[in-house]
Amino acid sequence: MQTQLVKVKDLKNNSGQIEGLPKNPRILKDDKFIKLKKSLQDDPEMLQLREVIAYDNNGELVVICGNMRLRALKELGVKEVPTKILPKETSVDKLRAYTIKDNVAFGEHSWDDLANEWDAEKLEEWGLDLPGFDVNNETEHKDLSGDLKETFEVIISCNDETHQEQVYNKMIADGFNVRVLTL
Repeated sequence: MQTQLVKVKDLKNNSGQIEGLPKNPRILKDDKFIKLKKSLQDDPEMLQLREVIAYDNNGELVVICGNMRLRALKELGVKEVPTKILPKETSVDKLRAYTIKDNVAFGEHSWDDLANEWDAEKLEEWGLDLPGFDVNNETEHKDLSGDLKETFEVIISCNDETHQEQVYNKMIADGFNVRVLTL
């Protein structure tokens, strides 16, 4: 399969027009769609690295992978997009698989690495969801160091519940502040 430049107006979003292939199930909320458009404006060369994939359905080029990019490109007024056209003999089962697999992220992020080695605002700008972190949150941080006091603890592992009860009773009898934990 060769990549070729195809006029955006000649590409059709997958609306279910291929028999056996449901419409594209992918949606983007407004904020994500805005980020996608900005990404395409900032780094248009990414389209060469991850081109749109289409299927020739009786003369109509239906996008299998890249429906949201196509929508964004249309809104941005882009005239041509790098496209790979799947062979005519591509089965509907393969088209279905490509439709879903194109949007599945198999890997996971190392949140520690992201937090320590990457700029959170850039990550958000690039479209990465950062769970539990709001880069726009300008909340004042309260110094809690004065509220801390040193504690010294000993953890004793017991063989069973009976042993735990015996150790607990002995420690209480000896005047220690004891908490029982069962993990």
